[in-house]
Amino acid sequence: MNIRHSQEEDLPRIMEIYGIARRFMAEHGNPNQWGPTNWPPRELILRDIREGHSYVCTQDDRIIGTFFYQYGKDIEPTYRHLMEGAWKDPDDYGVVHRIAGDGSRKGIGSFCLNWAFDQCGHLRIDTHPDNVVMQNLLARLGFVRCGITHVEEDDNPRYVYEKSLRRRA
Repeated sequence: MNIRHSQEEDLPRIMEIYGIARRFMAEHGNPNQWGPTNWPPRELILRDIREGHSYVCTQDDRIIGTFFYQYGKDIEPTYRHLMEGAWKDPDDYGVVHRIAGDGSRKGIGSFCLNWAFDQCGHLRIDTHPDNVVMQNLLARLGFVRCGITHVEEDDNPRYVYEKSLRRRA
């Protein structure tokens, strides 16, 4: 598998993968994270592509996964104030959002998250409380749950996770 920046011509396949992911989540006890709002919207993904934050995972030149990745200081506004917890590492971090695979190969999510972590050594991510599949994946990859945040697209809380080479106790 390989990771590359998304291109505008990838948009139809990316949106197809998000449709597959919504169905998968609904079938695995998580119908509310992306389903009711048909998340993520095409316009947001197009903006991510144009700003250089959208990535695709490919195998044999076929797109099999997609995600948002950005690195910087205080880059995710919803992560500034956590409920029921705190971040372990206050330094600059990478963030992954909207990660999804087409299910054609096992390990797409792990590959994408490991790639993102390798870019920065400090990664944060959030997921819906009903997304047990993602919570298990994050635990397997060494992420630590740090608290709860809320996102703009719905009223549901999100569990936030962090993995850092410099993690403080």
